Amino acid sequence: MLQIEIDGKEVSVEQGATVIEAAQKLGTYIPHFCYHKKLSIAANCRMCLVEVEKAPKPLPACATPVTDGMVVRTHSEKARQAQEGVMEFLLINHPLDCPVCDKGGECQLQDLAMGYGKTTSRYTEAKRAVVGKDMGPLISAAEMSRCIHCTRCVRFTEEIAGEQEIAMAYRGEFSEIMPFVGKVVETELSGNVIDLCPVGALTSKPFRFNARTWELSRRKSVSAHDSLGSNLIVQVKEHTVRRVLPLENEAINECWLSDRDRFAYEGLYHDSRLKNPKIKQGGEWIDVDWKTALEYVRTSLDCVGKDGQQDQIGIWANPMNTVEELYLAKKLAQGLGIKHFDTRLQAQDARLQGSLKGAQWLGQSIEDLGNAGAILVLGANLRKEQPLLTARLRRAANNGSQISVLASSKEALHMPLAAQQILHPNQWAGCLKTLAQDLENGIGGSLKAAEQAAIVLGAEAQNHPDYAAIYAAAQELADATGAKLGILPQAANSVGADVLAVNNGQTIAEMIAQPKKAVLLLNVEPEIDVANGGRAVAALREAQTVMAFTPYVSDTLLDVCDLLLPIAPFTETSGSLINMEGRLQSFHGVSKGYGDSRPLWKILRVLGNIFEVDGFEFDSSEEVLQEAIDKDALAGKLDNRSSWQGEAAPAGSGLTRVGGTGIYHTDAIVRRAESLQQTGHAQVPAARVHPLTLAALGLLDGDSVRAKHGAHSVTVSVSADKTLPENIVHLPLHSANAELGGMMNAIELERA
Repeated sequence: MLQIEIDGKEVSVEQGATVIEAAQKLGTYIPHFCYHKKLSIAANCRMCLVEVEKAPKPLPACATPVTDGMVVRTHSEKARQAQEGVMEFLLINHPLDCPVCDKGGECQLQDLAMGYGKTTSRYTEAKRAVVGKDMGPLISAAEMSRCIHCTRCVRFTEEIAGEQEIAMAYRGEFSEIMPFVGKVVETELSGNVIDLCPVGALTSKPFRFNARTWELSRRKSVSAHDSLGSNLIVQVKEHTVRRVLPLENEAINECWLSDRDRFAYEGLYHDSRLKNPKIKQGGEWIDVDWKTALEYVRTSLDCVGKDGQQDQIGIWANPMNTVEELYLAKKLAQGLGIKHFDTRLQAQDARLQGSLKGAQWLGQSIEDLGNAGAILVLGANLRKEQPLLTARLRRAANNGSQISVLASSKEALHMPLAAQQILHPNQWAGCLKTLAQDLENGIGGSLKAAEQAAIVLGAEAQNHPDYAAIYAAAQELADATGAKLGILPQAANSVGADVLAVNNGQTIAEMIAQPKKAVLLLNVEPEIDVANGGRAVAALREAQTVMAFTPYVSDTLLDVCDLLLPIAPFTETSGSLINMEGRLQSFHGVSKGYGDSRPLWKILRVLGNIFEVDGFEFDSSEEVLQEAIDKDALAGKLDNRSSWQGEAAPAGSGLTRVGGTGIYHTDAIVRRAESLQQTGHAQVPAARVHPLTLAALGLLDGDSVRAKHGAHSVTVSVSADKTLPENIVHLPLHSANAELGGMMNAIELERA
């Protein structure tokens, strides 16, 4: 440890620490712009100049390493004079447009100018003007004259996002920050450059001119868009969400936020929001009050369930619903004798059911995974499924972690990989068994040699028709190498659904094959949320009654349902979610309910009372949570061990569809976020196929073809991709192709 004195206070720091880090440890603030704790040192703004004893001139605190016995003065006359001089230079060309700048009120330059600037400027020449840039639908770079060239945005895209998409062009007074010519910023983490920008050069395009920071209420929340459970600051004005920012939590999302979490709020107030309960009568939809709607639920379920016919009722629930909502839904189902309840919307293999010792989860903390020496990721589209976790793994790989990927297609992960094997999904189980037999070389060897190793299964593995065999082979490899086995849960509360053991009776796939007379949809849009969307909708059409508890109305729900009940999304209700590492996180509603919508847990509580089921006397979601989960015993319910020892399912012939779910098509809110839908990631995908497979089908690159699964088909264009295995069709789930079969299912291509 090294001793340093800063402004008369002594502190011990580790070898290699910089002066600014030592000052932060003491709680001493040194003004800065280019420095950021998560980025490399640039030392180009010079705002952090400090006086160091025996040094001939002020030194930048961010780039000056601590030496033993160093004496630093941050507020001496020499330091202050240097800092004020830098501020004067920064303001020479900066436009005086604070009254119209979106950064006003939270601008670092504005704040530091008050503390280190002068009241008047000695500069009388014309200020420099810079033409605005197009960085895409999420980032506004229209006012680049404000840029002070701190290069935080440049370093972020290169170091955290993995691929440099912003750079500084030209030199001297002609320097400009810009995206590469003809391109926009495409990274799924792009919104973080808005937070990093210390001035108003890069701002949020959806939020632009929407509100001033001092008009906004700041409320804490948790993201419901993936299983990481990113912590949020939701900013509200006039009872509507106006902006979402990251709430720093080093153990989960650090100080970052994915674009999906940041910009999805736009979907909250989409035109398709359901305002009032609706009942279909004589083919026409009419608005009704809540009492009438809930009485309709009671009458319909009583009618179908009479004479012991509860077996003809099914509940399809979204695993992004809160712990409280799922618990009350399960409790209501048990009280009414409903046997079929499932949240596994995309799963096709239920053979593990009953063999697992506990809830499936990551198998360790998010931080521990990021510190693992060797990691094998199987069947995942990492950047689509877990953008922020991928950034953490990218840092681990750059720090020497041996990360290997086994997948159905090659994904540009922008990190050094120990191995990237692209195999047909039907070969995954066999490959894992082979790795378990060779622990001296390759992937198996790196897992065994690492002090801390992990095997992680992604969504494509979990949705595979032979998931049980893949899981058993992964468990065998984990046992042989001493690695921890984990999964990447597919929704915000998938782990919570497992902990509550809500999945009982038939799976959704089985309820589609054997249609029920009554189906309750809990926050589910069946045409896209459920594997085999077309078949799911067809099964619902056969039901006597389909009742949807949904925030949104859609053409499909209007077609198949006879009752629509408006429920509140996660921003308008209180509740809890259990993230991938088994962390229970509770949150409160941040804005007023839209129209006449109600929190789902309150609707279920009232239904329990209407049906006269015991134990539905709850006054708050906290009371529901207290009954649903013993927080002290939660860790004991997380266990990935399985006793399954069955036979592998027979491999199908023909073409297999892969590609996972599009990053901006994962849930109803995200699918309605206008700005996200304008990005390149959200565009209608082409079907990518190996050239030899295309030739065997008599198709050419660029052809328009009909993709078929069973009785359902869509028209897509095909493109040749020699990085894919043969007999694979890479076609991610998108609203435009949702009615086709689920991932890993057979698919046919024929010329349109």
